[in-house]
Amino acid sequence: MAGITLPDMHGIFVLVLMICAFVLFTRDKIPLETSSLAILVALLIGFEVFPYIYKGEKLHATDFFLGFGHEALVAVCALMIVGQGLVRTGALEPLGRALAGIWTFSPSLSLLLTLVVSGVLSAFVNNVPIVVLLLPILISIGHRTGTSPSGFLMPMGFATLMGGMSTTIGTSTNLLVVSVAADMGMARFGMFDFIMPALIASGVAVVFLWLIAPFILPRRETQKKDLSPRIFVAHLHVNEDGFANGKTLAEIREKSGKKLKISELLREDEKVVRPLPDATLRAGDRLEVRDTPENLKEFEETLGMSLYRDDDSPIDEDNPLRAEGQQLAEIVVTQGSYLQGATLSRIRFADKYKLVILALHRPGITMRVLKDDVGNHRLRTGDVLLVQGAEDKLEELRNSGEALILDATNNLPHTSLAPVAIMIMIGVVAVAAMGIAPIAISAICGVLLMLVTRCISWQDAAYALNTRVILIVVASLALGSALLKTGDADFMAKIFLALAEGSSPAFMLSGLMLLMGIMTNVVSNNAAAVIGTPIAISIAHQLGLPAEPFVLAVLFGCNLSFVTPMSYKTNLLVMSAGGYTFMDFVKVGFPLALLVWATLSFVLPKLYGF
Repeated sequence: MAGITLPDMHGIFVLVLMICAFVLFTRDKIPLETSSLAILVALLIGFEVFPYIYKGEKLHATDFFLGFGHEALVAVCALMIVGQGLVRTGALEPLGRALAGIWTFSPSLSLLLTLVVSGVLSAFVNNVPIVVLLLPILISIGHRTGTSPSGFLMPMGFATLMGGMSTTIGTSTNLLVVSVAADMGMARFGMFDFIMPALIASGVAVVFLWLIAPFILPRRETQKKDLSPRIFVAHLHVNEDGFANGKTLAEIREKSGKKLKISELLREDEKVVRPLPDATLRAGDRLEVRDTPENLKEFEETLGMSLYRDDDSPIDEDNPLRAEGQQLAEIVVTQGSYLQGATLSRIRFADKYKLVILALHRPGITMRVLKDDVGNHRLRTGDVLLVQGAEDKLEELRNSGEALILDATNNLPHTSLAPVAIMIMIGVVAVAAMGIAPIAISAICGVLLMLVTRCISWQDAAYALNTRVILIVVASLALGSALLKTGDADFMAKIFLALAEGSSPAFMLSGLMLLMGIMTNVVSNNAAAVIGTPIAISIAHQLGLPAEPFVLAVLFGCNLSFVTPMSYKTNLLVMSAGGYTFMDFVKVGFPLALLVWATLSFVLPKLYGF
């Protein structure tokens, strides 16, 4: 690699920081937003303490804050809010119902239609609402037809990823690549400028997802079949000669191993006493408790109390526990949900909706049941809550639009404002597509219209914004800017060219796309996109070739988020709902990624004449 000059100390510092960022972004125990903020702070301190001169002028550390006002981030946030309007109003519900109806005629053709429709929608709408819409419908179809939904949930999720790579607004990654390239002086891509190679690759991918993927996937039951025991309401009566007589509530809780959870303390005169820890029990008192049958029987024996149903009839073999009117349901934590990043105890979820939380399932982690106090675990996108409650309470939660409930019986929310939300979304896309205004401006106007027409509230808008996305975008833009201004982008481009010396431009383009594809499945795709774009432009300039195909290699490579469930947020949703394992994603996602990469490696050079 003779002739390659090492960067100066600032450049070396930025390269080391970039490596640290990649390492931090792969650590599940460290929140991605924390890692992003740490990288941003390190950049700020480094360039503030040791000033850097760029083109004869001092580079101010505060310049790295410009990412917070970057056009790409504004567009990403605005589109997330507009997409939330579609979810809140149930604007896509009629389409979902139509797809569900077609499944009864021809499952095979219906799967193909579902893949095509979900891909087309994801080219214009964030794919999270699309997946949120289709998950309960496809699970319902699986339950009704007696087939495992695992055969078509993952293909549907991957189809939305393929659709998202087709336009400039399909994913936040596309917006970032296009915006960073424009900042570097390249002509801005129009909304449909790269739809031809994307459509060719998507066509190949859809055939694979339709005809091959369902046979690769094992027939797994969804988490709905992996249910924890139901919770029952019962009364524990204090007996004259029992342990509990004369003891405080604190003492009997200690005796039960601190597992006893008391809702009410009732006296013989029907007086309700607050269940304070120092309240003393006496014969005839009744404790209203909620727990599994096994735990209730254990309390009865350990505390020397008698177990009765809430109507005061004894519980025995002839009169077992019953849970009339109670239903089990699964609630999926989605991006933009008020559950995301919260703990159930802090937001008082159980009290608000009168639901009993039975368990928490997190992809890759076993079920945590009631006794493990799931209320104190901070929820993440893709988590699934197993709850029990009255049908009307579940319906209330469903209609609120604040959570995705997976079941096979109930309707999706649909309001009179749905047509308004659809028209606003069409207007946002049309204004940008026709070149009337940039997508950042049209999307911001769409947000205002959603608020004015009451399709969403300010609270909905706040729920739609994702601090993880915001901070990773800002940190990535800051790091990308530092790579460019310190000469690191040119340095890495020279290394890439030296390693590929003697190879054809088509081979180099394919290699760059493969590198981005690997990075996007290991670290954040947004980080890979922002860092890869200036390197791609530098490679093109040093080869004397147009930059567009190399930038598209970065864009397409950063959308190959198929191989791991952690590489994209919708993968986590699908993983939880479909009962998939990590290796299920590898079995389907790895050959799909190779297939799409090979297709684009052939198509892009042909389209650009080299």
